[in-house]
Amino acid sequence: MADIKRRAFLRNSALLLGGGTLASTLRGYALASSGENWRLGAGYGQLVLSNDAITGLPLIKLPPGFYYRSLAYAGQVMSDGITAPTSFDGMGVVRATDQQITLVRNHELRGSSGPFGAPDQAYDVTGGGTVTLHLDACMPSLQSSYTSLSGTANNCAGGVTPWGTWLSCEEMVYSPELLSADDRVRFAWAEMDDARKHHGFIFEVPADGVAQPQPLTAMGQFFHEAVAIDAASGMAYLTEDVSPKAGFYRFIPEQPGKLSAGGRLQMLKVTGETDLSKAGQVGQTWDCSWVDIEHPERGNNPGTHDVRGVQQQGFDQGACAFIALEGIDIDGQRVFFTSKRGGSASTGQVFSYNTHEHTLELVYDSPGNDEISGPDNLIINPYGGLLLCEDRVTEPLNAQRLMLLHEDGTYSYLAQINDQIQGTLGGYNLADEMPNTEWAGACFSPDGQWLFVNIYDPGITLAITGPWESLKKPQV
Repeated sequence: MADIKRRAFLRNSALLLGGGTLASTLRGYALASSGENWRLGAGYGQLVLSNDAITGLPLIKLPPGFYYRSLAYAGQVMSDGITAPTSFDGMGVVRATDQQITLVRNHELRGSSGPFGAPDQAYDVTGGGTVTLHLDACMPSLQSSYTSLSGTANNCAGGVTPWGTWLSCEEMVYSPELLSADDRVRFAWAEMDDARKHHGFIFEVPADGVAQPQPLTAMGQFFHEAVAIDAASGMAYLTEDVSPKAGFYRFIPEQPGKLSAGGRLQMLKVTGETDLSKAGQVGQTWDCSWVDIEHPERGNNPGTHDVRGVQQQGFDQGACAFIALEGIDIDGQRVFFTSKRGGSASTGQVFSYNTHEHTLELVYDSPGNDEISGPDNLIINPYGGLLLCEDRVTEPLNAQRLMLLHEDGTYSYLAQINDQIQGTLGGYNLADEMPNTEWAGACFSPDGQWLFVNIYDPGITLAITGPWESLKKPQV
């Protein structure tokens, strides 16, 4: 346990900023927590079109004084000779030295026509997986990249561990032997007919080399989205991205720091509530407890391909339903997570679970498409508050944004995708790919100076920097 705490900085690069930065994150939300609405603030200023320092293309809009450079893109030939696949999703910093920063990036691909990595190192014949990127730490630029996990399915988000690995989450439940002819028609969208193994698990990816593709079955077979590890206890908190009902989970490991040794999966139960997908007033709190999932490996209800097998075990014991849970991050005793389709307008919520007080709070409720639609990946901002990646769930789907929730109860926008883009990159026509694409995979460098983030389609990894300190809150 002491070893986990000592190396906990690898969980979230914001921890390396020191000076009580994360503690200050928890001071705020004064306006929102009083039950009042969030209000639009000035933030870093109005967003203006900005050219990529590497390609010269005007990929995004940023506030004045901010700068960005592309690091990697789909269609690029990687160091292992494999062409980088599309659909860049969750991502995290798993290791950092003075010379090098290591990122692991998810690729949310399915299908069963073969893995994008070497077949003899793949879990199955399916299309998802991860790519590892080694960056020069002085001025972020790509030193090398390679396939680090393949043969998985729908690798959506995940999370960094305190011991310096990446947990890649499959947003899929698939059990080949249970498929009837009707099921195969129902699952035609996934193109998984030739899949040989069960899917719906978490896989652990090292900072170097290729992962041994062993599913962490004790952590459950369900529509995994993201995971955050509490460095103090070793517990993992997990979100489930499925509609109309999803669960919020925690995993208590038998051996903290060694998830493969097994443990106990539980689902959140909220006193007096069985469904918070339309949860009430911002600032409202509820008392919570946890129920055990007896069969975490049973993604299907017995004898069927009903993919609600794990969540149903929780609901049968009174656990609480959410909808389309997405990003997650942890700061001390508070675990923040998003619901993409929840809330009064069905355009998004942010919750906070207090691990010491065992309470749940509604932190943010999107009033509609204009403010934010579909908060997806979430990270704690080392300069205070939260950063949300938008994946719009209502029309129009274009010009998606990075949103900041500030400690004073205001919100602002940090970046926006240029939906009028022209040009090509990696052989992809950006005018076809980028107008409706989302943000994903946000994470900060250890010194807090660079924000790494993905444009999902066709797949571009960016590094953004600027006058972050101009909005940093004073320490108390």
